[in-house]
Amino acid sequence: MATTQSTGPADTAGTTRGKEFVNRFGLPTATALVIGSIIGTGVFALPSALAPYGPGSSLVAFGLVTIGALALAIVFGWLNKRVPGSGGPYLYARDAFGDFGGFITSWSYWLTAWIGNAAIAVAWVGYVEVFVNKGGNKWGAVAIALVGLWIPAIINISGVRNLAGFQNITVVLKFVPLVFMGTIGLLFIHAHNFGPFNASGTSLGSAVSAAAAIALFSYLGLEVASVAAGRVRNPMRNVTRATVFGTLGCAFVYMLGTLAVFGTVSHAALLNSTAPFSDSVNAMFGGVWAGKLMAIVAIISGIGCLNGWTLICAEMPMAAARDRLFPTQFAKLNRREIPVFGIVVGASAASLLTIFSYWHFQKVFTDVVLLSVLTAVIPYLYSAAAHLYWLLVKGRAVSWPHLVRDSIVSLLALGFSFWALAGTGYQAVYFGVFAFFLGVPVYIWMKVQRGEYGESPVTPIEYPADSPYSLLSPSSLGEAPTVPAAVPPTRTVL
Repeated sequence: MATTQSTGPADTAGTTRGKEFVNRFGLPTATALVIGSIIGTGVFALPSALAPYGPGSSLVAFGLVTIGALALAIVFGWLNKRVPGSGGPYLYARDAFGDFGGFITSWSYWLTAWIGNAAIAVAWVGYVEVFVNKGGNKWGAVAIALVGLWIPAIINISGVRNLAGFQNITVVLKFVPLVFMGTIGLLFIHAHNFGPFNASGTSLGSAVSAAAAIALFSYLGLEVASVAAGRVRNPMRNVTRATVFGTLGCAFVYMLGTLAVFGTVSHAALLNSTAPFSDSVNAMFGGVWAGKLMAIVAIISGIGCLNGWTLICAEMPMAAARDRLFPTQFAKLNRREIPVFGIVVGASAASLLTIFSYWHFQKVFTDVVLLSVLTAVIPYLYSAAAHLYWLLVKGRAVSWPHLVRDSIVSLLALGFSFWALAGTGYQAVYFGVFAFFLGVPVYIWMKVQRGEYGESPVTPIEYPADSPYSLLSPSSLGEAPTVPAAVPPTRTVL
């Protein structure tokens, strides 16, 4: 029996650090990014998507999803303090589970970003059609959706200043009317509009689980401040606050606004509605003028949400590409510090899925939503597992009361993610698993390009000092943090 030393993989935490960009934004914009990315057109279409399960089942599901979303928000805040930098779930998974864990998380999240954009665009079409294409022509709907996808792409490419300003304005314009719906709208509720508590024809548990998977789509985006942490000033403080504040604000308007719609529009009408909030306002005030005003709010909301998610479509693969775990084109920035390639690819992929969904999905919005939820749950699972793993391995450094608290919240976030995964349905699982495993040959190709097998230390991409992409060079990011030398593990060879 002989004993040999083998060198473990180098500690790569911090390869994508927080102070990456010259142009960065503070807590208000970071919070607006979270709220703007969470509140899109999804919430405006949600009552109709939830109506088949009944208002009672849907509101129970919404309450449970809100608890799970808050647990995830807290976990993301903790993770950002421990593993700072742009990339969010990708960074956390890679720190805990190595190259493949990081890659598969970034791949799944990238899928979520542009699939979610397609879902937002489809819901956005329903409110635009209050004014144009009232006959619901498919090609007309596709044309509207494509406009909705590419306007935010152009705004993102124009620079961070324009992106931030547009995000702040749209958040205010959509948040105020939703608060109105969640307060004044409650005064117009009539009990007979609610319909049966559980209208699904299945057990209450099945109805709540299925409704929860759809409701979770409304909270996708709670982690975007951590994904774009490198663009946030004082990220150790502001990312956590923006994530929790943004999620709490959205939870407030979601729960009360959805309740108001359920109580002001009959259950039968909701089942066939493409613009439920407009129908609700019309029922409150009579006529159609109020509904058209709410449709304008939904249109602004959708564009604002797509603006934030278009950035995220590029930020996640950019972080992975810097560590050579995604094609290097995603890591390139223009002189405005914008990853143009990632934005264009994300908008193009969402456009193709939108066109495909109008001819191949029976319930276009619901089916695309469930597909995006399935791909989103994978990064959530990895993130919650990464923090729980760290607590179990290095939790001795944490005081017992904090260790118990952190473990309970992490387990809640992990269990919630599994529960949401179970409710997405067979069609979403089929398409989602297929798209998920398409990442495996991409990962193999990336490793072959580097001539590697298994885990290896990552050398971030470096560019010449005079290159417009030189911001990606570690030398431009300031002094690297000191990483203690790891003690090589002992392996016994027989």
